[in-house]
Amino acid sequence: MSDPEKKLLIGIVGPCGSGKSTLIAGLEKHGYRCRHIAQEHSYVKYMWQHITNPDVLIFLECSYENSTARRKLNWQPADHEEQQRRLSHAREHAHIIINTNLLNPDEVLAQALIFLKENYP
Repeated sequence: MSDPEKKLLIGIVGPCGSGKSTLIAGLEKHGYRCRHIAQEHSYVKYMWQHITNPDVLIFLECSYENSTARRKLNWQPADHEEQQRRLSHAREHAHIIINTNLLNPDEVLAQALIFLKENYP
């Protein structure tokens, strides 16, 4: 891995249960610096910029059904919709959106790595 890749700061956002922590662990094993951005819990739409201001923003998409199943959440659909609303600014500014609904963790990581290697060599 080259020096610029080691300096690159990657922010990861998405609703609860989308796989943020898992992706961060995988990317860090490949030498990337990552920050978990808990934007889904903030009313400040641009919090991701002020707290982390990453070089690359990865948005992980996840349905209500998968979020609640993966995290054993006792949610209503409105709770997930609220997280989506809170995440809308980050989603609009994401460099890549990865839909984790039909992917396993290794496939999510592979998509992120391909994107990073193609766009930030």
